[in-house]
Amino acid sequence: MKAEDIRTKTLDQLNEELENLCKEAFNLRFQRVSGQLENTARVRAVRRDIARIKTILGEKTAQASV
Repeated sequence: MKAEDIRTKTLDQLNEELENLCKEAFNLRFQRVSGQLENTARVRAVRRDIARIKTILGEKTAQASV
């Protein structure tokens, strides 16, 4: 997911996307522990997407409070 795509979304959409990614990260952790994880690169991609969304959420909320 690109930062440009994330910036075009509303706060509600970003919070929903963040929730979905957190659930996916949780499921990926379980798959890794149980040995069922096939695409190990997905864990890293999900973590980075979560970080991108949190960063942009912080920017938008700071901008809204100014």
